[in-house]
Amino acid sequence: MSASAVILAGGEGKRMKSGRPKVLSEVLFQPMIRWVIDTVREAGIEDICVVTGSKREFVEEYLSTLPFTVETVFQPERLGTGHAVMMALPFLEKRRGSDVLILNGDAPFISVDTIRNARNAQLKAKENRGCTVISAEVENPTGYGRIVHEDNASETLKAIVEEKEADDEIRKIREVNSGAYWFNTDELVKALGKLTKSEKTGEYYLTDTVEIIKNDGKTVISFVAENADSVLGANDCIQLAQLNEIARMRILHENMAGGVNIPCTDGVIIGKNVRIGANTTILPSSVIRGKTVIGSFCEIGPAVLVDSCQIGDGIEIRTSVNNVRL
Repeated sequence: MSASAVILAGGEGKRMKSGRPKVLSEVLFQPMIRWVIDTVREAGIEDICVVTGSKREFVEEYLSTLPFTVETVFQPERLGTGHAVMMALPFLEKRRGSDVLILNGDAPFISVDTIRNARNAQLKAKENRGCTVISAEVENPTGYGRIVHEDNASETLKAIVEEKEADDEIRKIREVNSGAYWFNTDELVKALGKLTKSEKTGEYYLTDTVEIIKNDGKTVISFVAENADSVLGANDCIQLAQLNEIARMRILHENMAGGVNIPCTDGVIIGKNVRIGANTTILPSSVIRGKTVIGSFCEIGPAVLVDSCQIGDGIEIRTSVNNVRL
């Protein structure tokens, strides 16, 4: 069955103080929204709509540089996540009879496996499928909406309870809402038509559609992501630095597992699109980014910047800057 995705990218990112939308803040030299788009496409979903908001021209300009087409719609007012998805109704109407993945453009660590496995859980309900909420088990759930099940042994969702509305018992729950969902597109469209504003905030919440779909008798479940990092985002530069460090170490470990020798990780930064051959050594304070390809049995560093270069086997590069755009 075909599937599409709607990525929410309307956040201003005021606390970033960058003058650009939050989704364009970079993790390892790449905007967070590109991490999300690449993961969605790797999961087999190429039909993508991005909901833009404040300073939309920056997001639209960036998306126009991608080597594939991504649709965009504009949310003129910040009236909540439900309202953001309402802006994509024309996109959704054309894709009835399928499923749609809704996710945030500033949560770069959702994985291909999580997207695929949550979709498989959604499809098990067949024609009665309604929604699968992608959740995560976290050590500190403070601030997140809690996932409440019908009973302890059930994946069936009873409610998503926001922190401010939770009692002491519910606050103990460590399974939280990631902000990513698989919806039966037809059921989502119907639920959006029934959404009402919150009396407290005047906003429309996407979480309310989950309750609407459940009350319509459709199957609503949660799927726990393989990695708690799936829920992580960044609201300021301090949190962005934390995301960068998580991504940096993850990629260093992937390279070391592939036979790259990194005897000391201090100051070593390798971009997500870099490819390095086995038995190559990367020394401290080396930054390798862009679409760089490095062969085997090389020695790079210390204190080297390599940006979008092709480096053959057996090459040694000492303190230098190598910037050959491909």
